[in-house]
Amino acid sequence: MESDQFIVVINAEGQYSLWPAGRPVPAGWEARTGAGTKAESLAYVDAHWTDMTPASLRGMSSASTAAS
Repeated sequence: MESDQFIVVINAEGQYSLWPAGRPVPAGWEARTGAGTKAESLAYVDAHWTDMTPASLRGMSSASTAAS
């Protein structure tokens, strides 16, 4: 529903997700925004999640390239 409110959450891998506002943030995630519309929350994710590679893999591709 367009009037639903969401927060943006992030996990240790740097992955973002929308979470319904007013619900407890799940273990392993932390809130990054206050409540907003779905469109506002998606705009935040678009602006901040610029590399979808999980944090644990980010250095691996450059390390494997340097090793070859």
